[in-house]
Amino acid sequence: MKLVSTLALAAVMTIGATTSALADAHMDESGVPGPEQDPYIWLEEARSEEALDWVRAENTRTLAALETDPRFEELKAEALAIFDSEDRIPFVSFRPDGLYNFWQDKTNPKGVLRRTTLESYQTDNPEWEVVLDIDALAAAEGKEWVYSGSSCLPPEQNKCMISLSDGGEDATIMREFDMATKSFVEGGFVIDEKSQGGVSWIDEDTLLVGRDFGEGTLTESEYPFTSRVWKRGTPLSEAEEIFRGEASDVWAGASLLRDNTGTIHARTAFRGVSFHESLYYVWKDGEWLQLDIPKKASLYGIVDGHILVTTDVDWEVDGQTFPADSLIAMDLEEWKADPNGAAKTLVWAPGERQTKRGGAITGNALFVTLLDNVVSKVLEFNYDGSAWVSREVPLPDNATIGIAASSNETDQIMYTVSDFLNPTTLYYTDGSADPAVLKTSPAYFDPAGMEVEQHEATSADGTKIPYFIVKPAGMEMNGETAVLMTGYGGFQIPRLPGYLGSTGKMWMERGGAYVLANLRGGGEFGPGWHQTAIRENKQRTWDDFIAVGQDLVDRGFTSPEHLGIQGGSQGGLLVGTAFTQRPDLFGAAIVQIPLFDMLRYHLIGRGASWIGEYGDPRIPEQRAWIEGYSPYQKIVEGVDYPTPFLWASTADDRTHPAHARKGAARLKELGQPYYYYEDMTGGHSGGVDNEQRAKLQALQYIYLMQQLMDD
Repeated sequence: MKLVSTLALAAVMTIGATTSALADAHMDESGVPGPEQDPYIWLEEARSEEALDWVRAENTRTLAALETDPRFEELKAEALAIFDSEDRIPFVSFRPDGLYNFWQDKTNPKGVLRRTTLESYQTDNPEWEVVLDIDALAAAEGKEWVYSGSSCLPPEQNKCMISLSDGGEDATIMREFDMATKSFVEGGFVIDEKSQGGVSWIDEDTLLVGRDFGEGTLTESEYPFTSRVWKRGTPLSEAEEIFRGEASDVWAGASLLRDNTGTIHARTAFRGVSFHESLYYVWKDGEWLQLDIPKKASLYGIVDGHILVTTDVDWEVDGQTFPADSLIAMDLEEWKADPNGAAKTLVWAPGERQTKRGGAITGNALFVTLLDNVVSKVLEFNYDGSAWVSREVPLPDNATIGIAASSNETDQIMYTVSDFLNPTTLYYTDGSADPAVLKTSPAYFDPAGMEVEQHEATSADGTKIPYFIVKPAGMEMNGETAVLMTGYGGFQIPRLPGYLGSTGKMWMERGGAYVLANLRGGGEFGPGWHQTAIRENKQRTWDDFIAVGQDLVDRGFTSPEHLGIQGGSQGGLLVGTAFTQRPDLFGAAIVQIPLFDMLRYHLIGRGASWIGEYGDPRIPEQRAWIEGYSPYQKIVEGVDYPTPFLWASTADDRTHPAHARKGAARLKELGQPYYYYEDMTGGHSGGVDNEQRAKLQALQYIYLMQQLMDD
């Protein structure tokens, strides 16, 4: 469906309308609200003058209420000091020519890509060599460049395609860069048209490219579905197409199956037929052969002469059932000869309330991080010639562990270890000994007198939902403590304990408590925890969050007038459903870069890609699921909502600022109190530099204090 133009709407509809067409007008034939039902569709045009004028007016009003609070400058300074801290851990990646780090601070707000040696990094004050200065590049070219990473040619990784975003959008341009000379390659590969997608190096003179190649090459979700082989010195427009998915896919593309030496073993491809389902292919005997693996499975990598597959559903093959979330191995050479007939062996399967979270393949082993009842551990896997063996890597217990960096060529690996109250610690090993502490982040707040507890709430269907509360020790259970509750509950992404940093400094040191809810729809307990709360069952996620809020009140931790909620993206939708379904339960709601209008979400930003999570509003049966909770349509007359703070970014081309804008416009129409703020740059993750991030943090905590702490 094509969006109606701003000019067509402006003649007949205004923000100040006193009655809403949302509640009582009929939908069009597809069931999707059009301009006759929705007076704010014009706010979906991200950069129209009318929309930006509206944004500027809202920003002025919100900043007048929050920036003028006498606590604002102090809070902003606290946040900025944390973000600009020179002694925070400079996390690195391993490359053959050194350890690389991207760093932003007061002197380099847009950041520098820099490198050092392992020996220097192991000291308290490493000596850094600047490879690429994004601030200088942006100044020279008059652009708001944001560094978005690089794709480099293995094994040397000197030739790289640098991705740059204008203002923080997901869409990027790409330019060839030489890490040895620290300069862009004159006459090198350049993709100046911004797009989603990426590149892989086939060899020094050849790229595999998946981008927007013009009409007929983007899916409904606005992602590429074709891939081309681009030879140096030829126009990209003349590059040979080697794979094409379908326009109905979420995304599609070709890739290269490499081992840790950089050797290419196969060309592979995929079609994302939904956000959570893909078809996989391998180039075999001059054609694309579809792999006989579940749609909710994927190739994991090459380890010890084997190709690994991971699956999110039970997989029955050759008389054996591999459980969901397991790792399965096939001999690489056997697989290359017969991709669908190679014998399969179980490497690992989850136990009760276990799930794998991430992994890394080093020169000689596979490392997998696991969650065991929301507590992390790491397993090392090796093939000993006859069977797969594993051992637990000795790291601290009762903490959240992540793999921070790993080397493809050696057994070097780094881990992060953190919890709510203790600063992140970086562990390192070269494989010859157990991991040891390498660096520790500074403490940003005083944890004295704070404690962590874990409890369970009972959701609407009886399911037990765990949550953590970080609170003052010995806190009186009188319902008077200001509590900030957050969660996510989507896309199989877990929310785990981690150092609170700015939250500890700006919120908890001032007497607030913090709650992290582990909701269905997330990934805390594996694929089943996610799949039980998607599509027709998505209301379970919202029920879980509300149940945790109610449990906090019932136990006396807080009361509705002191209970605030916060979430971003899917978490913004979570907060929107919570305060519209239970407005009596919450005293504040921070709705960050949200999804909000779920009857039109497939038309806004990259929304169509998430139909696998939520359903399709164009299908009557599925629209019925969504109509039951879509926050935008649930803002109605006669209800006393908590005063929410919605914020977004103009440059967010993923969830799109229209969601938050329309929510604010609807609240304004009904005379409901609210705040709205929109960054003009920043993308889906918020601010693009530390100053901007600190301002956003201060605005949100001032809002929370005004709503939950002030008399």
